[in-house]
Order: sequence, then C-alpha cells, then structure tokens
Amino acid sequence: MPEKQPNSRMCFVCGLQNPAGLKMAIYNDVENRQVVSTVIVPEHFQSYPGIVHGGILATMLDEVSGRAVLIDGSDENLMVTVKLEVKYRQPTPTLTPLTVIGQVVSMSDTRAKVHGEIRLPDGTISAEADALLARPPESIRDNWENERQYWKVVPDTET
Repeated sequence: MPEKQPNSRMCFVCGLQNPAGLKMAIYNDVENRQVVSTVIVPEHFQSYPGIVHGGILATMLDEVSGRAVLIDGSDENLMVTVKLEVKYRQPTPTLTPLTVIGQVVSMSDTRAKVHGEIRLPDGTISAEADALLARPPESIRDNWENERQYWKVVPDTET
C-alpha cells in the first residue's frame, strides 16, 4: 500500500481546511519512484463547460511534481518552483477521475528538475509539466515553522 504524504491546513491543493481548495491526497509510489494522486475536479473549476481550467491543471502539476522531492519522507527537501512549463495535450474533463503523477528527473542539495503528468482514466496524458525547483530562502523556511504543526498525514478515513 502506498505511503500517504502529509496534507497541510490551507494549501490550495492539499489543504484540508481550505474551503475553496482541491484537498488532494498525495501518495508515494516508491517502487516506481513517483508520487501519485487521484482527483475529481469539480465543475466550479472549469473554464469551458465540462473542461478543467488550465490554471487548475498547472496548479495540480506544480504541486504533485514538486512533491516528488519528498518521496523519501523528509520535509527538509521542500522546495519552491522557480520555473514551470506546462504542455496542454487535450482538454481535461471535470467530474472525471484524473491521475496526477510527479517524479524527480534530477536533484542536488539546492535544486531539482521534476516532471508531472495528468492522465485520463484510459491512461491518455491530457497535460504535462517540467519544472525547476530551488531551496527557498531562510525567511520562507522560518515562516513555514508556524505551519509545521498542521503538516501531517491524515488517514483517508478522516478526509
């Protein structure tokens, strides 16, 4: 069974107390060296009727590909995105189970290149992204300490 990554309190993607958020659960797939999330995007995040807004797709790709650096279970690898390139392959439907996958391409102590994909139920890639991450400045890391108490693994039965 895949190991679940922590959720936060107010993050738009994974925050469980954010009333406007996606509340995504992200899991480590250690065997395949990737992180995975399954999400059904509600209609209120659409652009054209029945189609997920591209900004929401980019947000999901940013989060899940960036979470790939945490696959070893250490929060010390948290990084921030400094560059994100998204390729939209085809429209992504709302109200459909989507699989979002993130993986590390390469990583050093201060930077990482990551890749993400959104797959439709038949396995077709609807959108993908390549990103460059960097270790955040100390001021951001210090500010993170106030939120660390809310950064925890919440069993699926509680979400």
